Amino acid sequence: MKSDAADFFLEIAVTIHPVAHEALSAFFFDLGCPGVVSESFHDRVFRSYLPSSADSKELRTRIRTFVNSLERIFPETWSATVSFDLLENRDWTTLWREYYRPLRISEKLTVFPAWETVPAIQEGLVIRIDPGPAFGTGEHATTGMCLKAIETLAPDGDWSMLDVGTGSGILAMYGAMLGAATVTALDNDPEALRWAERNITLNGLLSKIQLSAERLQDIRGRFALVAANLTLGTILEMMPYLCAALEPRGRLILSGMLTEHSQTVTDALSRAGFQGVQACQEEEWLCITAQ
Repeated sequence: MKSDAADFFLEIAVTIHPVAHEALSAFFFDLGCPGVVSESFHDRVFRSYLPSSADSKELRTRIRTFVNSLERIFPETWSATVSFDLLENRDWTTLWREYYRPLRISEKLTVFPAWETVPAIQEGLVIRIDPGPAFGTGEHATTGMCLKAIETLAPDGDWSMLDVGTGSGILAMYGAMLGAATVTALDNDPEALRWAERNITLNGLLSKIQLSAERLQDIRGRFALVAANLTLGTILEMMPYLCAALEPRGRLILSGMLTEHSQTVTDALSRAGFQGVQACQEEEWLCITAQ
C-alpha cells in the first residue's frame, strides 16, 4: 500500500564548514523548518527537516543556490555539498531534542535543556535553555569559551554588562547570575529577541536584563564588560563602537572567529587602543579578551 506523503519528512543534509552553520540555521528556520541539527565539529554535517509536502524542484534549487552563495561570505565553504532524503515521520519537530543533554561548561556552570529536570542537588549555577532558532546553547565552542571568559573576568562590586548579538540570551544570563547589576542584551533579529526573552524568563532574570533591538552605535552608557560572539566581518566593522561602549579599564570578550584570523583581530584591537590581549582556542575557533 502506498504511504501518504504526510508520513515522511524531507531531510536536507549540508556538509559545510561550521563557520556557516549559524547562517544556515537562520535560512532554514525562515523556510519553516521546525528544527535543525548541527553534528560534531569534525564531520561538519548540518541537517534540517521539512514536511515532504514542501519538497519541490524549486525548493531544492533555492537551497542549493543559497548554500553556493555562502562561499562569497565564508571562503571556507567552497567545498560544500547538499543532499536530500525522504525519511519516515518520527515527529521531527521534537526528535532534535535528543541531541541536547545537560552540559557542564565549568566547575561553576551547567547548562540544562528546558525539558530536562534539574537534580534537587546540583552543584554550581544552572542555566536552563530552550534553544529554538536562536544561537547559543553552550554546545558550540565559541559560546562555551565566552561563558568561561565571563566567569573569569566578572568584576567585583557593582558592574554592568553588554551582550552584543545575544541570540538565546545565554551570555547575558550568565553575566546576571555572576553579579552584574544591569545587563543590556542586543540583537537585530526580532525572533532571537523573542526567544531570548523566553529563556531569560525561564531563568527568572527578566528584571536584571534589558533586551533591545538598538544598534550598538546608538547605545548610551558604558559597561564594565562587553561580550560579542559574532562573525569576523561584523566584529571588525563594530570595533570602534565596541571600544566606545566600554568603561575605562573595561574588558572585552570576542568570539565567533576562526583561529586563522587571530592576527587580524589582534591588529584591529591594537589600532583601537586595547591592551592585555589574550587568546584561547577550542577546535578551530578563537576567543579573545582585551582591556
